[in-house]
Amino acid sequence: MTTAIETLNAALAVCPLVAILRGVRPDEVEAVGDAIIEAGFSMIEVPLNSPDPLNSIALLAKRYGPDVLVGAGTVLTTADVANVKAAGGTLIISPNVNTDVIRASVAAGMISLPGFYTPTEAFAALEAGATGLKLFPAEGASPAYMKAQRAVLPKDLPLLAVGGVTPENLSQWVAAGAQGAGLGSALYKAGLSAAQVGDRARAFVAAVAALPKAQ
Repeated sequence: MTTAIETLNAALAVCPLVAILRGVRPDEVEAVGDAIIEAGFSMIEVPLNSPDPLNSIALLAKRYGPDVLVGAGTVLTTADVANVKAAGGTLIISPNVNTDVIRASVAAGMISLPGFYTPTEAFAALEAGATGLKLFPAEGASPAYMKAQRAVLPKDLPLLAVGGVTPENLSQWVAAGAQGAGLGSALYKAGLSAAQVGDRARAFVAAVAALPKAQ
């Protein structure tokens, strides 16, 4: 049976980017999702402070099946974890380190990606069983800050930069030790058409393709 970290690493190998669709509506989520997936993405997050988020997650999970990791962001409670699982989601992404949420996600067989900012938070999350971590908000830190933390974190830990990542600075975060990034308003914001989101998604995928290849 594939473990959560194996599933996450496989998705990161396809495309190391998580599309964060904050504010997306169920009536548009499939068109937006199609544009993102066609660009090459393999992970989509619908934050729970979006309109009717569980419906959007259910629509995406049904549409793409196991080929795409679909889940929720801004997950703050264990009840949220249960609701996302019931909707068909596999990703649980939080802005904070809530060990109850992390443990509930792991117990449900889901991928847990909590947000952290300090080494204390990072190791508390890992002790609770987090699959990977996201440095959040990354725009409040720097690649140098991530590099310093990467030095003490497990070498095989999936680590994402989330907040303020653009096609122009993605390479700096990867050079600092990030395995990928979560993309918010630089990729999607409410009001953009699916075609506009697709253009932005392709720019990010091109930035990934331009990254130096690991030796």
